[in-house]
Amino acid sequence: MAIAIALVIIVVASVLFHFVSPWWATPLASNWKQMDDTLTITLVITGLFFVVINLLVGYIVWRFRHREGHRAAYEPESPKLELWLVGLTAVGIMALLAPGLIVYADYVRPPREAMIVEVVGQQWQWAFRFPGKSGQLGTSDPRFVSGANPLGLNPDDPNGQDNVLVLGPEVHLPLNRPIKVLLRSKDVLHDFYVPPFRARMNMVPGMVTSFWFTPTKAGRFDILCAQLCGVGHYNMRGHVVVEDQAAFDAWLSKQQTFAMTQVKAAMPAAPGAGPAGGADLVAQGRALAQSKGCAGCHSVDGSPGVGPTWKGLYGSTQTFSDGSSANVDDAFLKEEIEEPQARIVKGFGPVMPKLPVTDADVVALSAYIRSLGTGAAGGPQAGK
Repeated sequence: MAIAIALVIIVVASVLFHFVSPWWATPLASNWKQMDDTLTITLVITGLFFVVINLLVGYIVWRFRHREGHRAAYEPESPKLELWLVGLTAVGIMALLAPGLIVYADYVRPPREAMIVEVVGQQWQWAFRFPGKSGQLGTSDPRFVSGANPLGLNPDDPNGQDNVLVLGPEVHLPLNRPIKVLLRSKDVLHDFYVPPFRARMNMVPGMVTSFWFTPTKAGRFDILCAQLCGVGHYNMRGHVVVEDQAAFDAWLSKQQTFAMTQVKAAMPAAPGAGPAGGADLVAQGRALAQSKGCAGCHSVDGSPGVGPTWKGLYGSTQTFSDGSSANVDDAFLKEEIEEPQARIVKGFGPVMPKLPVTDADVVALSAYIRSLGTGAAGGPQAGK
């Protein structure tokens, strides 16, 4: 009897919790109300099965409880009952699958007039690419990836020269315009997810996946990675800014094209610029930090992350896990970049991998870190 009462209480409490729970989906900000409808259908069907099955079990426990002088009839098979169970289960599964298949078919079939944007994922950061005036994206290949070409665009493809690159975590999109999203990963499995859009898709290394949506509400929305992609997964965040077409066009016109980045990379350093200074060297270091994934762990604004912030790092004094300490200068940075596991700064774990870098790369990265300001001696700033 106690078990039957407990099952009834569980059912009633679960239904009440659903209606009074404060944990609801974020407000819809795209055309995908079908996603919400599909989730509602799934919740209703599974909820009905949950209620019916638990109440049935509770009834059986009560109805066939042990009583003196009564003995349950032994019936090992019941073809009629089995047919009913198989039939109801089949109908329930079809009711669950059919709406999802219909919605998914539309989800991966964008309108012909949809604007294209490419999303590139890398531990633990986002980058974006838009077609230029030609309206086409250039080809890309991992063998082209470098500090000056972090997205690996084919420099010999004329369609890629005017492509607009956004090497940062924030991207802008126009309001009420269909967007076809192409997704690729440079390293491991990621998932591009914007909760208010109800839109997400896995980013699988070695292939390009896609979906589409139409932003219907202006605002600033979080981008999340919905696949565990390493120790910095929680910090793989970005933002989508949805605005009217005029504001979007103005923002897009200020972004650099692939051709512009190649010209900057080919320009010689300014006369008199030292090996650890100069705007061009700093820009090269910034690009390297993006292409090699440094920006995924090391913030530049002082915010905490998997690795230490680079803001105010140069010139500070760091204490290692063995109790020793050292001043952060060019020699310090060179050793930490080339041999990240040799010594571990106190307060951080040994998670930084050994990356293939040249002496020129180290000089550029050091220049970039120096440009972010110098810090006073103190707590842990650098680490792996």
